[in-house]
Amino acid sequence: MTTFALVGAGPGLGLAAARRFGAAGHHVALLSRNADHLGALAAELDGGGVRARGFTADVLDPASLTAALDTAAEELGPIEVLQFSPVPHSDFMKPVLETSAADLDPPLAFSVKGPVTCVHAVLPGMRELGRGTLLFVNGGSAVRPNRKVAGTSVAFAAESAYAAMLHDALASENIHAAQLIVPGAIHPDAEHSSPDVLAERLYAIHTERGAFRHYAEPMPT
Repeated sequence: MTTFALVGAGPGLGLAAARRFGAAGHHVALLSRNADHLGALAAELDGGGVRARGFTADVLDPASLTAALDTAAEELGPIEVLQFSPVPHSDFMKPVLETSAADLDPPLAFSVKGPVTCVHAVLPGMRELGRGTLLFVNGGSAVRPNRKVAGTSVAFAAESAYAAMLHDALASENIHAAQLIVPGAIHPDAEHSSPDVLAERLYAIHTERGAFRHYAEPMPT
């Protein structure tokens, strides 16, 4: 039995993705800063027949990320799928002319150093398995910079570059890196961007192992 590790566990897309991968037979490791929040999500998944455990970790604290992912692999089984989809902090979203050099430090730590830390934690286990998937979920500013949210635009673009390089570097090892762009808001009633629809899309990206970048729906004009 292998593990689906979710960095940025929440009640929307995170829970839906955990259910989908759990239904396919994976154990589920939920990573978030809020221990109480994790307990409720894990209990909900357990109630639906998915073995799930919560692990407290802060994306801005590399040591906590590594420790959580290492413990998850020890307790639940090797991590075959990693999904990196934490919600950026609101203070990352200043307009470009109000964004200083120092303002870029936290979003870059969040969206670049965080993923790099996670990949280095799970890659040895994936190599031992002989397979793996690295899933990155980003908003539209990852591919079309938005001057109103400069921090996330810069950081998401850097995260995209890193993930694209992983896609090329790891393909020969049967480890697939892919990105799902969600241009608009995630909403339960959205045709293409509801949590359940996106979770199904992420599972298809994992199993079909095609291109690097995918779009939940076309970018608005």
